[in-house]
Amino acid sequence: MKVTMIGSGYVGLVSGACFADFGHDVTCVDKDERKIEALKAGKIPIFEPGLDNLVSSNVAAGRLAFTTDVKAGVAGADAVFIAVGTPSRRGDGHADLSYVYAAAAEIAQAITGFTVIVDKSTVPVGTGDEVERIMREANPNAEFAVVSNPEFLREGAAIDDFKRPDRIVIGGDDPRAMAVMREVYRPLHINKSPIVEMDRRGAELTKYAANAFLAVKITFINEIADLCEKVGANVQDVARGIGLDNRIGSKFLHAGPGYG
Repeated sequence: MKVTMIGSGYVGLVSGACFADFGHDVTCVDKDERKIEALKAGKIPIFEPGLDNLVSSNVAAGRLAFTTDVKAGVAGADAVFIAVGTPSRRGDGHADLSYVYAAAAEIAQAITGFTVIVDKSTVPVGTGDEVERIMREANPNAEFAVVSNPEFLREGAAIDDFKRPDRIVIGGDDPRAMAVMREVYRPLHINKSPIVEMDRRGAELTKYAANAFLAVKITFINEIADLCEKVGANVQDVARGIGLDNRIGSKFLHAGPGYG
């Protein structure tokens, strides 16, 4: 399948390289000319173990390409992933969705034939609805469907997380779009990675719910660490004692710096 990544940052580049390694024809698009030229020259702008080899091998195989041209990158794609930044705004802390919405407007003018538009960026609930509205307004004749497919990658283990995920969350209600997404992730499904399908807003909220729950575990064990210091207990013993309970689990029960 032909897959396009809008945004060649951490999520876009890792996801694009992994999709190419699955055998898809992937184009990563970014407006930063220096970043694209560096990638074409084999220079990776971020540090992620194994990413340089993954990128170089798939570029050599002709499955991975880089461009600044949105129109050329999107034309003919089966699925276009929006993986641009959504930084917190100064003052109110809300997610800045201007990059997502700008990408949506450009994509609408570039797609040819039925295309699945995939929100990969971390976005507030309801963003998919607004992306759809913007695209309809920008190009009333465009044939597309918007789905949500949140990422759950850990820095330093992103490639392994992508290729061996706990689950793949896909949110949408268009049968054609869901069929395309199943095909995009078919190599993972063959390897028994569960695909969890739901509506679009449910998928958007799943990302925030997961982040919030992990933040709770980190904050909780740090509070327990403070308590251990006061009563003379070893927090690692306590963490192991509660982590072996299947209802709790041992992950993210390591006292240390707070989440961020």
